[in-house]
Amino acid sequence: MFENIIMLARHVNHVSSSNGFYGGMGGLGAYGFFDPTMLLIIPAMILAIFAQAKVSSTFNKYSSLIARQGYTGADVARQLLLSAGITDVTVERIAGNLTDHYDPKNKVLRLSDSVFGSKSVAALGVAAHETGHAIQHRESYFPLAFRTAIFPVVNIGSKLSMPLILIGLLFGYFSSSNIILLIGIIMFALVVFFQVITLPVEFNASSRALKLLGEYNYLSPDEIKPAKKVLSAAALTYVAAAAVSIAQILRLLLIFNRRSD
Repeated sequence: MFENIIMLARHVNHVSSSNGFYGGMGGLGAYGFFDPTMLLIIPAMILAIFAQAKVSSTFNKYSSLIARQGYTGADVARQLLLSAGITDVTVERIAGNLTDHYDPKNKVLRLSDSVFGSKSVAALGVAAHETGHAIQHRESYFPLAFRTAIFPVVNIGSKLSMPLILIGLLFGYFSSSNIILLIGIIMFALVVFFQVITLPVEFNASSRALKLLGEYNYLSPDEIKPAKKVLSAAALTYVAAAAVSIAQILRLLLIFNRRSD
């Protein structure tokens, strides 16, 4: 989950850097230096920037709050896995900050430097969340299984969509055909769909995490609240990423429609 927060920052930067080009190729001349479709992107980008700042500040705040039971993030992950009867998933340290994630292919739960050996409430919340994904995998939780199944196709779409969109916009100057642009938009729509179905997967993992942390007394009732704040802030980044992508595809559809007139 948390490694995608870094991806959100990259995604926002990509959208902001490409917007001017899309505006220009989408008929900037008709509107001078202002493209009205930009109005769709701006609110979503503001939300994304806010979400990124929110999760960083919330995690940093509660990283200094040490949980009373004295368990580390790695301890909690390993013990929760055993409690769920999962013995074929290993817990490893990974470099970086907020790079935590569960790898279903290799059955590895990777915790970042700021979580693996930390005894903070924030670290335990993150570790339990990633363990929640491993439990989802074990139980064949449908949204996760479906997301995993379509990932290869979505991965191709994510790599080809923007190049095809840019080529389609350029090609439109020399031909009345918009087929390349349309194919790019369809591929980008796959990415948007993937981000939307990711939301219930993340919300469910966080819900499981908070329940398990309280049920097995890794966190006391008054420590659950700050852990929930950390996970809620992280979940907002997924909502923001989906909002940016939805706004972007709506903008592309408007540009496509304008060019087709």
